[in-house]
Amino acid sequence: MLSIIVAEAQNHAIGRKNQLLWHISEDLKYFKKITSGHSVIMGHNTFESIGKPLPNRRNIVISEGAEARENVTVVHSLEEAIRLTAREEESFIIGGGSIYKAALPYASRIYLTLIHADYEADTFFPVLDMREWRVISREDFPRGKDFPHPFSFLVYERI
Repeated sequence: MLSIIVAEAQNHAIGRKNQLLWHISEDLKYFKKITSGHSVIMGHNTFESIGKPLPNRRNIVISEGAEARENVTVVHSLEEAIRLTAREEESFIIGGGSIYKAALPYASRIYLTLIHADYEADTFFPVLDMREWRVISREDFPRGKDFPHPFSFLVYERI
């Protein structure tokens, strides 16, 4: 199953200048818990912004020109990444914006951290057609330990 995991602001913002817009320790722990032991698929810019392969995960980077590195599999298309992970119980698209948009039609589940605030950004998550998705779980937080805004962990399943 192909899933998407993303944190977005209420105005769909997800990044600016190839960086995340916030630091929410609860979200980083959630991301690690959900994706550990699975393949994570990302674009080259997302990989560069992380700076290294994520531990305890199979790191697959979609790139035309990047060279394979230790603990990184480089593919040249989203379709190639999907073929590589087709037999896995669950694999995750982790960014960036163009990869999310291209992967959305293939995804069966979305793990969404919704930040209840607007942010200035240059990268956005696609607007979901809610006729195609249903919420199967939701957990709300009034604020983070070190984050001032409310946020929610939502899991959507394709109808």
